[in-house]
Order: sequence, then C-alpha cells, then structure tokens
Amino acid sequence: MSIRYIEETKHLILETRNTGYHMKIDRLGYLQHMYYGPKPGQDDMSYSFRYYDRGFSGNPYAMRDDRTYSLDSMPQEYTSFGVGDFRVSSIAASCSDGSRCAEFKYVSHEIVEGKYSIPGLPCVYDEDGKAQTLIVTLKDNAANIGIKLYYGVLEDLDVITRSAEIINTGKEMVWLRKASSMCLELPYGSWDMMHFHGRHCMERQAERVKLFHGVHTLLSGRGMSSHQHNPFVIICDHEATEDSGACYGMMLMYSGNHKTEVELDQFESVRVVMGLNDDRFRWELEPGTSLHTPEVILTYAEGLTALSHNYHRCIRNNVVRGKYKLSHRPVLVNNWEATYFDFTEEKLLELAVKAKELGIEMLVLDDGWFRNRNDDKAGLGDWTADPQKLPEGLGGLISKIKALGLKFGLWIEPEMVSEDSELYKAHPDWALTAPDREPMMARNQLVLDLSNRDVHDYLYETISGLLRDHDIDYIKWDFNRPISDVYSHSTPSARQGEVPHRYYLSLYELYDRLTKEFPDVLFEGCAGGGGRFDAGMLQYSPQIWCSDNTDPVARLAIQYGTSFGYPSSAMGAHVSASPNHQTGRRTPLSTRGIAAMAGTFGYELDLTKLTDEECEEIKKQIERYKEIEPVIHDGSLYRLSDPSENSRYYCWENVSRDRSRCVLSVVVTDPQANYTLVHVKLKGLDPDAVYSVGGEFECLGKTLMRNGYTFPQLTGDYPAQQIDIIRI
Repeated sequence: MSIRYIEETKHLILETRNTGYHMKIDRLGYLQHMYYGPKPGQDDMSYSFRYYDRGFSGNPYAMRDDRTYSLDSMPQEYTSFGVGDFRVSSIAASCSDGSRCAEFKYVSHEIVEGKYSIPGLPCVYDEDGKAQTLIVTLKDNAANIGIKLYYGVLEDLDVITRSAEIINTGKEMVWLRKASSMCLELPYGSWDMMHFHGRHCMERQAERVKLFHGVHTLLSGRGMSSHQHNPFVIICDHEATEDSGACYGMMLMYSGNHKTEVELDQFESVRVVMGLNDDRFRWELEPGTSLHTPEVILTYAEGLTALSHNYHRCIRNNVVRGKYKLSHRPVLVNNWEATYFDFTEEKLLELAVKAKELGIEMLVLDDGWFRNRNDDKAGLGDWTADPQKLPEGLGGLISKIKALGLKFGLWIEPEMVSEDSELYKAHPDWALTAPDREPMMARNQLVLDLSNRDVHDYLYETISGLLRDHDIDYIKWDFNRPISDVYSHSTPSARQGEVPHRYYLSLYELYDRLTKEFPDVLFEGCAGGGGRFDAGMLQYSPQIWCSDNTDPVARLAIQYGTSFGYPSSAMGAHVSASPNHQTGRRTPLSTRGIAAMAGTFGYELDLTKLTDEECEEIKKQIERYKEIEPVIHDGSLYRLSDPSENSRYYCWENVSRDRSRCVLSVVVTDPQANYTLVHVKLKGLDPDAVYSVGGEFECLGKTLMRNGYTFPQLTGDYPAQQIDIIRI
C-alpha cells in the first residue's frame, strides 16, 4: 500500500519506492506536516517537532493557557489565514460578513485506488492502475469554507502530486483572494534554492542562491508561465551536488499566472507555497461551488541528477499523451529563418525538394501564409490562405509537398488577433481590452478573450476546420505576446478577477478537444520560443519550441537549465544559419548539429543556399540523429559540466535505458592556447561491462566512471565532438 492511516497516532503516511511523506492530525484537528524525504524507517515522526514557548507567537483560543502551542511555528499541510500564522499563507478569502480569517481543521480522509484527475486542468495520469489517491477534507465552520487536499502517489516514479479543491459549504458568497495548490514545510538546515529565470531568447537560466531570511517570490503575471520565471523550483541542501545531497523539486503544472513563495522564517524553517498568482486574482465562490487548483508535481531525490531523472520519467510517461508520447518525431525544416514573410509557393517547393534530398521528413510552413500577412502588422485571426503566395491554396501546396514524400506542418497563432483583420472588425469585443482605454500593443496584436465561450467555439471550428480540410501532420501553436489589459467584455465586472484563470481553463479544453479529435497530428507548443514551456502545455504538445534563440552556444545554457525539470524529448531544437540571426555569431555546422541533437531535431535555414559540402554533412547529421534518437529521447541525461564553475565547455551524456549505449557530447565555448584538455567522469554505465569508446579503445564501465575520459584537443571557433560508447 502506498498510502496508510495509523489510527492510534493519527498519522497519514504516503510512500513511494524511495521516499516517505508523513502527516499527523493533531489534538486540535490541525493537519501537521511531519516529514518528507527518504523513507525514515519508522511511522511515528512526531518527535521531529517540539512544542515550546516562542516569544511573541500567539496561541489558538483553545490553547490560550499553553504558550508552547502556536500556529506561527507549526508545520502545516495547508495553512489557515488571519488567525495567528504570520508566514506566507496557502489561501486568503473574504466572507460575506467582511471577515478575512479562517482556520482549517481535519474532518475526514479517504484513500482511493488510482490517480485523481482535476476537472478542466492537466494533471499527471496513471496508466497501469498502480497509483493511489489520498483525499483529506478540512473545514472552517465559521467561514463555511471546506478544502479537499488531493495527494496522488506514483510509487515507481518517486512522485507525489498535490492539488486543492476549495469549497463554499455555506449559504453566502465567499470571495477567494488567494488559492494555492500546496504548502510544503522543510526541516531545519542550510538550504539553497534553484530557480530558472530568463527573458525572451534566453529562457530558463539556472540560478542557485542560498536562502536568506524573508520571502523569495518567483512569479509570472504576464498571462503565461513566461520566459522570466519558470513554474519550477528546487530546494536543495547547500552542499548538494549532481550526485548527492537532499533535493526537493516542486513543479506547477500550469501555463498561466503563477506564484511560488519560499520563506525562511524566524525559526529557520522553510515554507514553500506554490499555485495561482494571487495578484489581481479574485474568484466569486457561490454557495455549493468549488474551485480546483492546478497540480504540483513533487519529488525528492539524493542529488540533482536523480531529481531530474524523476521528472523526466514522469513527464515522458505520465504527462505527455497520445501517439507521439514515446514515438519518433519527424526531422523537420521550418521556413521561418529561411524566408520570414517573403515567400512564394515556388520558393517553398524549392525548399521542400532540397529537404527531401537531404533526408528531412517534414516541411513546416510558418507565419505569413494567410491573407494580408506580409509583416506582423495585420492578418492574425483570418486563417485563410493568401492567394498571392499560395495560388492553389493550402490544399494545393500540401498535395505537392506530399507528392515529394514529405509530411506537412503549419504554424498558427490562434489566441491572437490583429486590429487590421476581418475578425477584429467584426468582433472588437472579442479582444481583451479595458473600457475607455487604449490597449498595450505587442507585435502589433491583441489577445483574444478565451474566457468568452463564443471565442472558444470560433477557435475550435477554425482550427478543426483547417485540420479536417487539409492533410496536416503537425501544428506549431504560437503565442507571441504577454496578456495585459485583462478585461473581458463578456464577464460581469465583479468577476473580472477570474478572467486570467478562466482563459486557461478554456485553452486547456480547446487543446483537449483538438488533440483527441486529431490524434495523428503532432502539436508543438511555442510562445515567442519558450515563454510557455511548462508541464501543463506538455500534456497536449509533446514538444515545445525551447527558445527563439537558435544560436547553438546560447542554446547550451538554455537547454542546460531546461534539463533540470524537463526531458530532452520536450525540447524543440533546430540547426540554423551561420552567422546566427539572433546573435550574429558564427559557428561550425557540426557544432550546430550536436547542440540541436540534445532535443527534438530539425532545421531552420535556407537549404537552397547550402554548399555541396554542407549538404553532405547535413545528410550525415540526419542519419546520425535517427540512429541515436531513442537514446536521446528515452534514455537518461547526465550533466557533466556546470557553467557556474566552468565556462570553457558544456558536456553532457545520454545513456540508453539498458545501459548498452552512451552518447557523449561536448561543445567548447572558450578554446584557449595551451589549455587543459576536457576531462570528464562518465555516469550511468554498467560498471562491469566492457565498452568500445568511440572505436578508439575498450574500457570497463566502472573505469570510465571512476577515472573518466579525456577528449582530444578541440580548437577553433566553438568546436564540438560527439562520440559513441557502446557495450561490447
């Protein structure tokens, strides 16, 4: 059993293969957090929390004569608010009488076979029926607010998921002002926080900081999970490395506004609260109704590598759905950096002919294919082909592409609208714009109000019509601006604070309808690159364009940070031109290929301008990628270099699940005169097996892991090398 209840001590215990999660219902009914980490070896963990008089910390009324009992120091599973716990709270609400306080106490619990689902929201699923769910009900009788805490235990994955359902159990309105998904208390220690910040074209930069007293807040209020702060955080022991040390991961499975608060309090305890961003959030909870919060994926591991592997397995097997979950993704060429808006059918066919010659499997037609779209100032919303560029329409182009033996993919940006479009002229009220105010523009476009059911239905009919009427194999779904001026013309003024979350409930429903109706279509998410790179999106799109920055050297840092939570199979990565269009940097084609092979592999450059030598190299790259794709996508990734300690090179290793093959890659970013050769210790090999190392020599796995491997001297502009290490 993954979940147990011990009546004598009122303990609730969750267990995965390697971890234990312990809670206790205390004498007043508060649900206390006792422990999370490696299995402790005993059930009763009450000893880990001591009651004593802490000055200036108040006491519940029932314990007014016992100054040792205070909510201000008690570790809790989901905090009360306004009643004496002054740390960051899980929830905040206003009642009809104007009061803003509630204390939640245990009512009941239920253990259910299988993994819970969340109405309208993506969540981890269980296909083998081994998961279990714990549902704990808490309630405040004065405020008439109930909370159901959901815990999903996926034993083999070492993953525990959490979500909350907040219920109005009374007869009066309740206004939610904060609704978090989880609260996690960590024991005393010296803790670091790893988070993944960035900007457009430089997403998910790994940063590790020592926790200081106070509250660290990581958030997005941009209407997207954002380029700036990914909804994923790691709390690790200050001495933790890739291979050792306590590491806790918390990943929010949500694509909209989010907030993570990490507090190191006055008594050296750490509290993490994660969920919806409460800035400008207000939800009217009518009597008898409830709000479900997005899911958090929790895992504990010894070392950062093991933590990453837990997330990679979970996302590959229990988040991503559909045909392309574990199967081959076609090697594609996207025309964007080859042509931008300036293309004709003839140019696209030239690109397609060359792609077929090189071994590429799919042509993707990016922005500019629809009417009135010769730049980014017009046309969004009118999804009909431009007859000047495509005289025989999409159907004519697709039939010619298919005749060449290629698959066909199409770019769309359905959530956006241009002011200069027929759609906006007919329905200006469908855009998110505040009354009597000129809206903020970004890329000359506005955001459609997906919380409006008419907009949802229009987008469903439009996209499903495109897919029904045309033989399309792949959709690149873009989202090229943040959401501002958040006002829905179809929503009452008192409920405008619900619009950002209702937007994503509608978007997830739209994605769900389309992916189920068109299971053979591969969807790739995009938001100006990696602005919506999150586990929520990965439920519907097995891969996400990692960044609009295709410079291979810049991509190394982006892909490095991304790898802490997300698998290689999720990272859209392409070989682009040199000099690079974003940075102007010149890099060898071989280096561009090796960097792109760390994700889903493709090309984004004008193939018709390549030299014969470059064409031959690309043919070999594609053959190589198809050969190693199972190792990259379904194997284990090991980061063998840390850019915070070494700026000379990036080195990583992919090992097949059966440990029969290892792909070792290095890119030198700072070649130096008379420099020390790149030397790395390998990981994940079969220690007693003999391996052929690049066809150069044979060596035991344990020797390669203990003594390491030295690359030959790599010189020139950003040199790279990739070698096979194959079990004999």
